[in-house]
Amino acid sequence: MAKGYLIDMDGVIYRGSTMIPGAIEFIKQLQRLGTPFLFLTNNSERSPKDLVAKFGHYGLKVSPKNFYTAAHCTADFLVRQQPTSSAFVIGEGGLIVALQEAGIAFDSIKPDFVVVGEGRLFNFEIVEKAMRLLANGSRLVATNPDTWCPTDAGPRPGTGALAALLESATGKRAYCLGKPNPFMFVMARKRLGLRTNETAMIGDTMETDIRGAAELGIPAYLVLTGSTKRETVAEFPYQPTGILNSIADLLDMEESVLAHADATA
Repeated sequence: MAKGYLIDMDGVIYRGSTMIPGAIEFIKQLQRLGTPFLFLTNNSERSPKDLVAKFGHYGLKVSPKNFYTAAHCTADFLVRQQPTSSAFVIGEGGLIVALQEAGIAFDSIKPDFVVVGEGRLFNFEIVEKAMRLLANGSRLVATNPDTWCPTDAGPRPGTGALAALLESATGKRAYCLGKPNPFMFVMARKRLGLRTNETAMIGDTMETDIRGAAELGIPAYLVLTGSTKRETVAEFPYQPTGILNSIADLLDMEESVLAHADATA
């Protein structure tokens, strides 16, 4: 099995506010074995500390270092493109914290980038401001391409949909970070300190989780507890390494490998 894991959250660990059976046990087993892992999420709304608190309510104790969000990915990208860059930000706490920690200045006059992220702060006044900044030379970046995201109350517009409005209004194309952009997978893998063939992705979405991993040659396991149905998998030119009913199946696989190792020791 893999020496480390990149793990999507919604659809893999939980659905809305309900934990998926076997998820907590799998993460606790990784912790017990000292297996490195990162939760890899396209949602830029919450900071790692916020996510630690959320997982704590489910009875799962993790570290802020166990999260790599689209906000971190965006900050890493901007710093590598322009170390002293500035940004006009449309997004919430998680994105703001990640950009601040990366040393990116906030500028509403002449920023290098207009950055669009997850959240409910999008309004006509902000759109108008962003449109004028883009017309004056700022570059458009989105934390992820998802056009919608799930909530307990139902779907809501995602970052990709918000970025599309600005694209339509300005004629400029947004550069989308997050999954499936290979940059996110490379940076996450480096945080684990592992090679490509030592890392595995666990996700529920063919278009993001599985595609991004496949493009880099990272083994990818598709779980059927999220957005993808088994009957649609064959439609995609890229395929997962394995299809699992849920993350609990991986728990069983890990236990089998561990039992075999104990028997041969």
